[in-house]
Amino acid sequence: MTAFAVRRGSSRQLAGTSTLLRFALRRDRLMIPVWIAVNALMVLSMPNTLEGLYGTPAERADLVRQMESNSSLRAMVGPVFGDSLGALTAWRVGIYAGSLAAVMSLLVVVRHTRDEEESGRQELVASGTVGRRASLTAALLAAAVANTVLALLVAAGLTGRGTAGALALGLGIAGVGMVFATAAAIVAQLTESARLARGLTAAVLGAAFVLRAAGDSATDDGSSVLTWLSPLGWLEHLRPYASERWWVLALFAGAVALQGAVAYALAGRRDLGMSFLPTRPGPASGRLGTAGALAWRLQRGGVLGWSIGFFLAGVVYGGMTEGAADLVGDNAGARRIVERMGGQSGLTDAFLASMIGMLGLVAALWIVASVLRLHGEETSGRAEPVLANAVGRLRWAAGHLVIAFGGAALIMLLAGLGFAVGYGRQTGPLLAACLVQLPAVWVIGGVAVLLHGVLPRAAVAAWGVAGAVLLIGWVGPALDVPPAVLDVSPFGHLPKLPGGSMEWGPVSVLTGVAVV
Repeated sequence: MTAFAVRRGSSRQLAGTSTLLRFALRRDRLMIPVWIAVNALMVLSMPNTLEGLYGTPAERADLVRQMESNSSLRAMVGPVFGDSLGALTAWRVGIYAGSLAAVMSLLVVVRHTRDEEESGRQELVASGTVGRRASLTAALLAAAVANTVLALLVAAGLTGRGTAGALALGLGIAGVGMVFATAAAIVAQLTESARLARGLTAAVLGAAFVLRAAGDSATDDGSSVLTWLSPLGWLEHLRPYASERWWVLALFAGAVALQGAVAYALAGRRDLGMSFLPTRPGPASGRLGTAGALAWRLQRGGVLGWSIGFFLAGVVYGGMTEGAADLVGDNAGARRIVERMGGQSGLTDAFLASMIGMLGLVAALWIVASVLRLHGEETSGRAEPVLANAVGRLRWAAGHLVIAFGGAALIMLLAGLGFAVGYGRQTGPLLAACLVQLPAVWVIGGVAVLLHGVLPRAAVAAWGVAGAVLLIGWVGPALDVPPAVLDVSPFGHLPKLPGGSMEWGPVSVLTGVAVV
């Protein structure tokens, strides 16, 4: 009788899960497929790219030997455990594919848990026949569906390179995604803000990347304790296409089970809409007495986090410049790709230009997130009491837009300083190279503002624009796509600095487009 009561109580707490899962998948019918497609395309396109760069076994064996002595590049992409095309694919994109799966998963989970509570929709849903833990379960199942589809695509697409390795890589990428899905589920119980939940989980992902990078730079086989402390390090130790270590999958399963149990326990110990780390209340006076000051208060954490991240990224990439130039300098194919991304100049300048260009692409994600804070403030109802006072809509929006566009300039400036610190020279040219990315970044921000103003319901499509630009800039040069495709992105029209010549025409046009 007692066991029956326990089972009945558990079923009540999960009542409505299937309906909520279908609703979550319907809401994410665009976002999830785009994330999966971008990630899968990045992985599945890599074997052919590598085959063009390192077509012979001798060239691939030489690459492995060079990586063993290049700690800076190991910190960037990890150690390589084999010289087959499958092993090189897992080495080159495994960490980044796992990171993208983690970002996708945390966005899905936070959107269908804390976002729903913050907007008030969860209260309406909970008034029906819906169990206490149904929303959390549906969110985790939605993330599981997305990661499963991604794993199947990767495994099926790479089967021709070896079935076991393809399956291991697919499961490893999905495992990283689910680890951060359950981590996001825990953070969503701790915070009252969906934005803070996303930021904290992303910070955990950043810490995992740093731990793995530090461990990989210290040893050439990934045996450092720091690497084992990171789920991204577990993906390395799974060793797809290099005598797979299937037992590493138990680490993913154990972490998911443990974190899931903690999330369920926390969900059962709080009221709807509440959290274990409540937001500190305070009157909107003094420094919060204006709309601009309030916007700064809401976004200052994001500005600080992105600023620190870009500065550190600049230091890391600047420090590995010489090693990267030495590695690709002997390979004509790799040289062409780097020069295509960075311009037809010296290889060191081309590498610097390509890395700065990549940070510019990432800065486009920052400006979209910051601009869409306007959309979040409106949909959550927090903008209504502000606009009910003597604050016009343009004045209210201007506070957030100044932070979005000015913040983009700040993080690129700090990235330039980081490159100068890491590289140890060319401070002026490196700062100029970073700042010249701003017109293209501002164009993406302008698109987000336009969508928010003209089609508020479609404002989130700005993420699709930023994602498409990121995909073109990241994968396009490696796939040798036609110049017309690269020119679709505003970043394709920027001068390639350092090393190239400054072209004021495209910079002025892009700035004008952003303003319009």
